[in-house]
Amino acid sequence: MIQSMLLGPAAPAKMVQTKPIEQATPAELTKSFGQYLQTALESVSAQEKSIHKLNDQYLVGQVDVTQVLVAAEQAHLSLQFTSQIRNKVVEAYQEMMRMQI
Repeated sequence: MIQSMLLGPAAPAKMVQTKPIEQATPAELTKSFGQYLQTALESVSAQEKSIHKLNDQYLVGQVDVTQVLVAAEQAHLSLQFTSQIRNKVVEAYQEMMRMQI
């Protein structure tokens, strides 16, 4: 068992060629951030739908109560996290609007 855990010879390190980092335009950054937020919100929505399905399955007797509780807690934490991010974004926006140029 221990012999199966032994590592073989180390492979030589490869040289990584660095390319100059291309600067993204503000429109591209905004678009990618918007896509990231959209994906995150869709994930939270999917978790909410999943917990409703699990609740229905639990009522019929197809799912154990522990699975329902774990899924419900995960959905609750995701929703809380999303709410906190929304609060921080709104707070940052309000702070920017208060800035004087």
